[in-house]
Amino acid sequence: MRTVLKSIGRGINRFWKGVTVLRQVFFNLLFIALVVLVVAFLLSGTEDRFPPGSALVLAPQGKIVEQSTETLLIDRFYGTTTGAETVLRDLIDGIDAAGNDPKIKILVLDLEKLEGAGISQLQEIGEAFKRFKAKGKTIVAFGDSYDQRQYYLAAHADRLYLHPMGQVWLSGLGIYRHYFKRALDKLQVDFHVFRVGIYKSALEPFMRNDMSADDRESNQAWLTVLWKAYTTDVAALRNLPVERIDDYINNLDVNLAAEGGDAARLALRSGLVDELKTRDEFRDELIRLVGQDENEESYKQVAFETYSARMLPKLRHPETESSRVGLIVAEGIIAGGNQPAGRIGAESTADLIRQAREDEKVKAVVLRIDSGGGSAVAAEIIRRELELTRKAGKPVVVSMSSIAASGAYWISVAADEIWALPTTITGSIGIFAALPTFDKTLKAIGISADGVGTTRLSGAFDLSRPLNPLLADALQLRIERGYQRFIDRVSQGRNMVPEAVEKIAQGRVWAAETAKGLGLIDKFGGLGPAVESAAKLAKLNQYDLVVIEQPLTAKERLVKRLSRLIGILVSGVGSLRADKILPSFGSALNNREIEATLQIGDTGRTYALCLECMVFSD
Repeated sequence: MRTVLKSIGRGINRFWKGVTVLRQVFFNLLFIALVVLVVAFLLSGTEDRFPPGSALVLAPQGKIVEQSTETLLIDRFYGTTTGAETVLRDLIDGIDAAGNDPKIKILVLDLEKLEGAGISQLQEIGEAFKRFKAKGKTIVAFGDSYDQRQYYLAAHADRLYLHPMGQVWLSGLGIYRHYFKRALDKLQVDFHVFRVGIYKSALEPFMRNDMSADDRESNQAWLTVLWKAYTTDVAALRNLPVERIDDYINNLDVNLAAEGGDAARLALRSGLVDELKTRDEFRDELIRLVGQDENEESYKQVAFETYSARMLPKLRHPETESSRVGLIVAEGIIAGGNQPAGRIGAESTADLIRQAREDEKVKAVVLRIDSGGGSAVAAEIIRRELELTRKAGKPVVVSMSSIAASGAYWISVAADEIWALPTTITGSIGIFAALPTFDKTLKAIGISADGVGTTRLSGAFDLSRPLNPLLADALQLRIERGYQRFIDRVSQGRNMVPEAVEKIAQGRVWAAETAKGLGLIDKFGGLGPAVESAAKLAKLNQYDLVVIEQPLTAKERLVKRLSRLIGILVSGVGSLRADKILPSFGSALNNREIEATLQIGDTGRTYALCLECMVFSD
């Protein structure tokens, strides 16, 4: 009897647990449905909600990326903390659409939340600004303060305003690393390095206590190219002598003292800004330019997120019978297997290339790369798919973003053409692997490893033991063979003799301005010109550009739609007011604002150390 009662109790317990789960699922689905209905209701009939002559408020957030990360969208939906992202192509296409839209009169730049961008990406946005102004339209910018990235974009404004207590913080470019050799010696950690290429410097922090002369030479060369581009562009936009920018930085103490410590007045006197205005004065200026909104609270405006969400789907919707140029984005570390959107995977990226090759409507492929490298095996798998696509008769064009170096350059050499901006970082034809061992560290605290095995390589990857000499020899041979393969791939892809490739290889990083003369790239230009060139190679007079992406799961599609709709709701219903943009900068700059470098892709970051696949990185 007791057993029967226990069985009945367990059955009832399971039943109520099931009811609870069903109830939670039901109410979660109901909540999502209500959100969708509410947002759809609020957005219905709002196609022409903003009046003619409005200001388009452009406020990029976080890091400028080539492709949004799907996990990021999910994190946002569930409220977890994550970095913001703004897709470069969305910005450029939205600006171009606004330039042709008679309802948009001016573009207002709110750059306070822009946190990361490569200079090549900034230049592409700048070109879109120039096209906007060529339509006879005006750009205005206001900031409590500007950091180096923000100021580059703000310099494109017809009228550039700064808060009277703000500043323009320029510092130049630099690479400064921490070096751990002395610390590793104290900890008795042996860091075994296997590499080919005297300039392949990603592992130097573990091998040295300072920057090597070769690394110093290489870094100084490309940093100089990028800084010259930055100062030349800014000086031209502000109608200043180029020397003024360096003087503003190098003599900051003297210049600031002359203004009694008033950084805003210094920026004004130096010609970096046009006027000093408070937020309310800036709001009044915008009202003068475009008029008041219907509530007579601020100026006529539309948030960029709202505008682009309505306009871009129309612009990007392909005609079903048109020929197409397929755009594939390859961004981030190159790794094996399937990787989510916003990353490069041997399987996932190769599959996208195969899709483009097998799609009869896709006549050419553009691979947009923003990567500092990764797995050699994964890079070769992807490169091979591009090679097969060319053999199938479809032109392949690589468009480099801020960085396409090392493993990313390995991939690029399979293209018919390689496009980059002069400030793109590329090259780094080299290879390495590394393995730390901790036997001495453990021995110092009384721990030792011992045992038996069946071969000379048994336990070779046990980090508590000294490095196996057989493994060390094998790894060095693999690295040398990998380097030779890299040289061969570049030689074949770029139609160069191996000896010529060797002279510009050795893991050295180049700015594309120099790399073009060395034969590593073909032409200068951003994504737009690269796409046009791909279409020309395919002999297309009319075509649609289609982005070839991984299919999302049902959950990811729902989250993405809700994320987009909620973003539109927030930006559209709570219209961006001049008294709300650019919140207080605070009394002191944080580390992000005073960092010494303009972020340039992922250069300077060691992604991973992988013995099995070998890893490129700089």
